[in-house]
Amino acid sequence: MTSLATRLGSGVLWLGLAAAPPAVLAHHSYAMFDMSQTLTLQGTIRDFQWTNPHSWIWIDVAGAKGPEQWGIEGMSPNYLARRGWTKHTLKPGDKVSVLIHPLKGAEHGGSFLSVTLADGSVMRQSGGPPPASSAP
Repeated sequence: MTSLATRLGSGVLWLGLAAAPPAVLAHHSYAMFDMSQTLTLQGTIRDFQWTNPHSWIWIDVAGAKGPEQWGIEGMSPNYLARRGWTKHTLKPGDKVSVLIHPLKGAEHGGSFLSVTLADGSVMRQSGGPPPASSAP
């Protein structure tokens, strides 16, 4: 016969396991991005946040009404490091071209695909050549 504490502990464990998959799937949703579109942004790096669970590229882009700040979400530092990135790959003031899947709606943001550095080298988030893009 098992103790009440053992049965309760087992029940709590099973409830936790049953609740985890939806939370994990929700975290990795791309629903906010227009995955059918790509956009190329030309601008200057404001900040590169080498943080978990996602890295962030903040870029200043010339807009019709003046400078616009765009926030671009990328993969984790661990994922990017395995593709040749370091926390020093992008520095404030760097002139770059960034390829993204833009946010749905009018907000200035997107999901990162690749960046072309001033020397012409291309840093990708994932393997393979980047998809064709459209100008902003």
